[in-house]
Amino acid sequence: MTAASPRTPAEIAELLAFYASAGVDDALEDAPINRFAEPAARPAERAPAAPRREPKPESRAAPGQAAGQVKASLRPTSSSGLDASHVPDAPARVPAAAAVPDEAQAAAARQLAARATTLEELRQHMAAFDGCNLKFTAKNLVFADGNPNADLMLVGEAPGRDEDLEGLPFVGRSGRLLDRMLAAIGLDRNSAYIANVIPWRPPGNRTPTPHETEICRPFIERQIELVNPKVLVNLGGPSAKTLLNTTEGILRLRGNWRVHTTASGIAIPAMPTLHPAYLLRTPAHKKLAWRDFLEVKAKLRALAIG
Repeated sequence: MTAASPRTPAEIAELLAFYASAGVDDALEDAPINRFAEPAARPAERAPAAPRREPKPESRAAPGQAAGQVKASLRPTSSSGLDASHVPDAPARVPAAAAVPDEAQAAAARQLAARATTLEELRQHMAAFDGCNLKFTAKNLVFADGNPNADLMLVGEAPGRDEDLEGLPFVGRSGRLLDRMLAAIGLDRNSAYIANVIPWRPPGNRTPTPHETEICRPFIERQIELVNPKVLVNLGGPSAKTLLNTTEGILRLRGNWRVHTTASGIAIPAMPTLHPAYLLRTPAHKKLAWRDFLEVKAKLRALAIG
């Protein structure tokens, strides 16, 4: 037994709200598909039909009706019963030349990242880069937020729905929790710089593939090098594994100082800690993140004195 299709505006709005909460934000086809239509019978299953004669379309014309008018009435219609010629074409979300993640795209990203001498140049290169397929399903490039001259830089994994809409990292529930975590050690977005390993939202908030991560890796590594913070905080396991070149889990990594080394050889102290989204799901571990941020505060103070 299948559920009836929504018919009233209220039922349609309720269904769309369910889709939005489930992370559905893009159609997979340009035109709707009637999933309830009877499937066509296979050729072997079709019963032989007796031949019958059909009158020609022109012979059905009413007296005084032109043949051209009859042909116009025979145009194919959409599944909703509307004349297909009156249905506007939906704009294609993904162009035919969408990139397939491979080593060639990663090499192109490395070349572009290396040519950037300022953060603005890097942002422009990333905005023009078409080598990552995530760009074609995202609404905005999520480059960074905060103060690029700050001593502290925080790097997460990838934007979510709210970040994709606003073009800024950590602006949803996770962002509000991160703001409180920064405030607890006397900082805010004016005294920290925030970015992500992946600058485009994966569709449906899925996990980025290893190829997608490798394509985006040169951009975030160059971004860290240009900012040159005194302390780096890796928010979550994917950020820590990518930037610290490790396979250890975040619960084993967190609370222990590591080192991120830039392409130019600069060693930056790095603290892996739990992602705010994880803390929202597991509030009991907030005490662990609190200890990590106290370590960050102490490190910043020691570097300032030294």
